[in-house]
Amino acid sequence: MDSELKEEIPVHEEFILCGGAETQVLKCGPWTDLFHDQSVKRPKLLIFIIPDSNAQEIKDIYGLNGQIEHKLAFLRTHVPKDMKLVLIGHSIGSYFTLQMLKRVPELPVIRAFLLFPTIERMSESPNGRIATPLLCWFRYVLYVTGYLLLKPCPETIKSLLIRRGLQVMNLENEFSPLNILEPFCLANAAYLGGQEMMEVVKRDDETIKEHLCKLTFYYGTIDPWCPKEYYEDIKKDFPEGDIRLCEKNIPHAFITHFNQEMADMIADSLKDDLSKM
Repeated sequence: MDSELKEEIPVHEEFILCGGAETQVLKCGPWTDLFHDQSVKRPKLLIFIIPDSNAQEIKDIYGLNGQIEHKLAFLRTHVPKDMKLVLIGHSIGSYFTLQMLKRVPELPVIRAFLLFPTIERMSESPNGRIATPLLCWFRYVLYVTGYLLLKPCPETIKSLLIRRGLQVMNLENEFSPLNILEPFCLANAAYLGGQEMMEVVKRDDETIKEHLCKLTFYYGTIDPWCPKEYYEDIKKDFPEGDIRLCEKNIPHAFITHFNQEMADMIADSLKDDLSKM
């Protein structure tokens, strides 16, 4: 990314009620209230990162369908209809992105990035073969174990464990990972994961074909959630699409150590789209 773009960008977090669930929102840049801010400084574009109010409560909000509807509810209630969008989905967020385009094709999306996209055959992937029995067959064992171990654990101990884990992974912690060791959160994550293994099976070629001109796929060479053969299959079926294979051996969980490389790639890819606005 150009050096002049590396200026300090304001970042703050908010908690909003969306679709019946309290939702953490990280805001980067000058965005405060897109509906009521009509000044010349109001941004023309919103970059909405997904991976992954006035809205009615969403049924099964912690499930796969509920999470898709949750993202659409956020756009309906917090973003003007004419605001241009760039969608960035990572992992299951890529599946959410495709489903959002399918359900609301009129969304003013100029570009959608699907990073290490888990959009098909999740249970057949190397990691999926391990995760499927744990999340689908032994999920309640995980629930009980997590509850018995973590519920009585003091907050100070949980905080210490989180800080120690981040130190071991050599990660900075700008925002506190709230409730990451709460049994309720772990149970919801396992519940969603089980649905992913069972329902993310067949690639949605119809939606991909309809929106291909605005889609950018980015696959990894060492990704146990969507192996290289998935890239080869979609590249063969959509040779005209913007479907890329990582040449830097970046892992699926790139956010831990390769966030700058991915940000630079996306920024470079967006230059042509932004120049036309």
